[in-house]
Amino acid sequence: SILMQRRLFLYNFRNLRKAKGRRETYLCYVVKRRDSATSCSLDFGYLRNQMGCHVEVLFLRYITAWDLDPGRCYRITWFTSWSPCYDCAQHIASFLRSYPNLTLRIFMARLYFCEDRKAEPEGLRRLHKAGAHIAIMTFKDYFYCWNTFVENREQTFKGWEGLHENSVHLARKLRRILLPLYEVDDLQDAFKILGL
Repeated sequence: SILMQRRLFLYNFRNLRKAKGRRETYLCYVVKRRDSATSCSLDFGYLRNQMGCHVEVLFLRYITAWDLDPGRCYRITWFTSWSPCYDCAQHIASFLRSYPNLTLRIFMARLYFCEDRKAEPEGLRRLHKAGAHIAIMTFKDYFYCWNTFVENREQTFKGWEGLHENSVHLARKLRRILLPLYEVDDLQDAFKILGL
């Protein structure tokens, strides 16, 4: 089936602050070609990590095999259960530099190891600098995924307790990661002056 089972989606995309046991990354995607003011959907589906290969790299291999027309514009949208690791972020940034006619939007359920002294925040900053639009999934994104990628048997998506609060928390964390470093230092200095 090209659609994900409900239990897989609900388990893997749940935006918990501590998501122990969730070791796989799932990636739902939509590929569109832009023709002037309109766009045409070319493909959609989902992938997951396979045999030690991260799902982002699998998707890049998949899309590279398409031999995209350099004279046309493409937009790819990802919904991922985890943000990319540092190495995957590097691969994606390099891919985007090789395809200036392609835009990538990434909506993430959770942030992967984005704690202090880890490489992942730097990977996200480089990915953002390479032109990728990066955001945390909100209820609207979950609703879209449920109706597009999930074998939902026409059941309406019902958010879980804490979905909105966790989205807000993660979005703030991502915003702090993506701030230029001089702004982060300025904020830390301001907090020290205020005694916070």
